[in-house]
Order: sequence, then C-alpha cells, then structure tokens
Amino acid sequence: MIRSMTGFGASHREIDGSRFSVEIRSVNNKFLKTTVRLPDELSALETELETKIGRRLNRGSVIVTIRWVEGGAAIAARIDTAAARASIEQLMNGMPESIRDRCTIDLATMLTVPGIVGGDDSEAAVGVARPVLLELLDEACDRLIEMREREGAGLLEELDSFGTRMRERLETVSDRAPRVVELYRDRLHQRVESLLTEVGASLDQSDLVREVAIFAERSDIAEEITRLDGHLGQFFDLIGGEDGEPVGRTLDFLTQEMLREANTIASKSADSEITRSVVEVKGLIDRIKEQAANVE
Repeated sequence: MIRSMTGFGASHREIDGSRFSVEIRSVNNKFLKTTVRLPDELSALETELETKIGRRLNRGSVIVTIRWVEGGAAIAARIDTAAARASIEQLMNGMPESIRDRCTIDLATMLTVPGIVGGDDSEAAVGVARPVLLELLDEACDRLIEMREREGAGLLEELDSFGTRMRERLETVSDRAPRVVELYRDRLHQRVESLLTEVGASLDQSDLVREVAIFAERSDIAEEITRLDGHLGQFFDLIGGEDGEPVGRTLDFLTQEMLREANTIASKSADSEITRSVVEVKGLIDRIKEQAANVE
C-alpha cells in the first residue's frame, strides 16, 4: 500500500479540568526526522515519544507538538501548603499594623509565586501526563497515517499510469529493434550496389554480411530492453504491494537503474523511432522519480 509522507493528525482530551493536546505534522524527507515540542516540565518524555513515533512511521520530517493546560484539581494536588502558609505569614508580618486589617491576598497571584505550585519537581507532572499523552499520540498517529494513505491512493494512480505508459513505449522499442538491423542491411546494400555499379564492380556478399554483423553487435539493445522490462515489473510489484512496507526509497533507487538502461538504449540505437520512444521513457522515469520523493 502506497503512503504519502505528508499529513496531519491531532487528538485532544480533558481530564479533571486539565486539557491535553497532541498534534503531528509530517512532510517529505529522505529519512525519518522527528522533532518533539513539549512544555518544559514534560521534557523528560521527549525520548520516549520519539521512540514511539519511530515505531509507527518510517520516513518523513515529523513535528509533534504537545500542549498541556493544567486544571484546578491538578494544580491543587501540587500546591505546597506549607510554603504558601509561610509566604502569607511573611507577607502579613511585613505590613504596617495600621493597614494590616484592611489588606487582602489574591490567591491566584499567590499561585504564581515560585515554590508554591510544584516547585522544581517535574516528576509528578510527568507521572500525570505520561499515560494520557502516549494514548493521544497513538490516536494522532492513526489519523496522520489515514491521511497519508488517502494521499497515497492518489500517488498510486499516477505511478500506475506512468508505469503503464512506459511499458507501452518499451514494447514499441522491443518490436522495432529487430527491424533496425534489417533496414540498415537494406540501406547499406543499396548504397554499396549503387557505388559499385558506377565503377563496374560487383558486391561481395561476405563483406556485406560482415559489416551488418558488426552493426548488429554494436547496436544490440535486447539485453537492455530485458533489464528495463524487469525493473518495470519490480516497479509494479512495489506499488501494488499490500504489506504496508515503505517503498519510497526503493522506488528512488529503482528509477536510477531504469534511467541507466534507458540511456544505454539511447546511446546504442541510431533509429529515430526508437530514440523518440526512449525520450518518452526517460521523461516518464523522471515523473516517477518526482512522485517517489513523496512516497513513504
């Protein structure tokens, strides 16, 4: 199954007033490159999240964005009441007695005082967020892969079309190749006969046969046609596979081999019809290579 490398997936959840969010975006890349953006207090989860992504995706530049907004219950569980009480007492004791009875303390502001909520202990935050984020990451990956598969269906249609057209051009070349030697023999025979008639000499058939044999050996493209046809068969096997294995890099290497054979055919053949067909084949190989850069 062909998959694109571009896609997006997201998953959200609210638990006890806390809001968790995971978003994944991916674009083309020769390899798998993962960037995880996390709140500072959850930075300990970065490696684990990257590893989990590596088990689900094989290729592409992937950006994972994690958001966590704590709710009241989560914050309350992390309040250091002793530190809060000490801060309030210190604040009240530092006020002049004349205004002490008229002062109020804003509790929301108190929660922003360093050391009141959580302190430097991020272990509790990681413990709370870890199971939720891992589950949300799986859900976001599922949605990303679904989008990749939908786009992959479009890529498959185009790749299949390019391969079918290439096979048609290759059949034209294969059918034409045997005729090239015959045409060369006929042209050579006519030309030599004409020249020899002018000087009153006759043609030695053995010389003609030898010259045609040399031409046939030099312009023989049967082996290249067979190899290119074999590469084309492998191409259809790759894009038609149902195992879900990534094929993008293999397609890229395969197009290089296809182009090598097409160039050899073009250099050996002096026939205009074969040359025209090979030019079209090379154009189709380039189109396949372009699309292979989008395939996982």
